[in-house]
Amino acid sequence: MKRVFFTIVAIFIATVASAQFTKGTKYANLSLSSLDLSYSGAEKFHFGLEAMGGYFLMDKVSANALLEFDNGGDAFSSSVTLGVQGRYYISQNGIYLAAGVKYKHVGPSYDDFLPGIEVGYAYYVNHYIAIEPAIYYDQSFKNHSDFSKIGLKIGAGFYF
Repeated sequence: MKRVFFTIVAIFIATVASAQFTKGTKYANLSLSSLDLSYSGAEKFHFGLEAMGGYFLMDKVSANALLEFDNGGDAFSSSVTLGVQGRYYISQNGIYLAAGVKYKHVGPSYDDFLPGIEVGYAYYVNHYIAIEPAIYYDQSFKNHSDFSKIGLKIGAGFYF
């Protein structure tokens, strides 16, 4: 009896989770980001706020645009980032894989393009809202030691 119950629950969860990943669904996300491990020697606390919006071009595949502000720990290293990202959702379990590129503007004299990858999980609170923790890596080719980073972010995703 337990097996039958858990099988029915698993099928229901897989069906409900895949409904958010269908073509034509719009997506918005607000995240606390840059909770990271950078390669620089600076051990200053900093955080970032990220806003992302997107659209599912086909089932399980979305295209997203993002805007991020990172306080950087001091006035010189505060940054504004614009970027684009593509995501692929594994509908059976809510895990997503993402790749994209960002343009980062730091202080008065530093600009960089950062390709990056991300792995995250969409945990659905209801049919439209998900809590989305993720781990990401952004690669800086211009200044690897100061601006490449591995990070953690957590946000709220809205699917409508």
